[in-house]
Amino acid sequence: MVDKVKTDAVEALAGLLFDGMTIMAGGFGLCGIPENLIAAIREAGTKDLTVISNNCGVDGFGLGILLENRQIKKMVSSYVGENKLFEQLYLSGELELEFNPQGTLAERIRAGGAGIPAFFTRTGYGTLVAEGKETREFDGEMYVMERGLTADLAIVKAWKADAEGNLIYRKTARNFNPMMATAGKKTVAEVEELVAIGELDKDAIHTPGIYVDHLVKGAKFEKRIERVTTRSKEAV
Repeated sequence: MVDKVKTDAVEALAGLLFDGMTIMAGGFGLCGIPENLIAAIREAGTKDLTVISNNCGVDGFGLGILLENRQIKKMVSSYVGENKLFEQLYLSGELELEFNPQGTLAERIRAGGAGIPAFFTRTGYGTLVAEGKETREFDGEMYVMERGLTADLAIVKAWKADAEGNLIYRKTARNFNPMMATAGKKTVAEVEELVAIGELDKDAIHTPGIYVDHLVKGAKFEKRIERVTTRSKEAV
């Protein structure tokens, strides 16, 4: 068996990064993002990136640090509301944006991983999202054709893994990570726990190890909260 487990994020990405590449980055908001791998990409200085991700982190954290370093040329996303720098770069023309309804983005990634080049959806018909795209009528309803998405590299975050690369995600981290793991030409996973082969419950595995090329146990996880909302303490 090929040794997939690497000592750190830098080693896990060795030989996989190049200028102008497309990277899928898992996570939903700041939940389930591959923090250590993102930091290693920043340190590598790889530029002119097209990044496929639900959002682009926040100012100063997550994918936001790649924006700050002007490494991202284009984002393929569904939500951009928490990042002021994203807004500034887009409005100034420094950053390209391919905007997707969230479900459409998820299905485009899933389709890419499944070898499906395109599909039709009703979502977005008659809006800016559909401009320039093929439309077709099915059973009296109009649909928009969307292309499947693939990437040169997918970086994902999982909760547990074994040395074969079998992955288990936890709660909201399952939103985009599993489908991205299937859609990258190479997939690198950072995990919180590495366990012995055979220790994972086979019925609980979300991503089979055949999709994963390299593994690394994250050095640290900040797990920041994107927007802290609390209620006033009730008087007693």
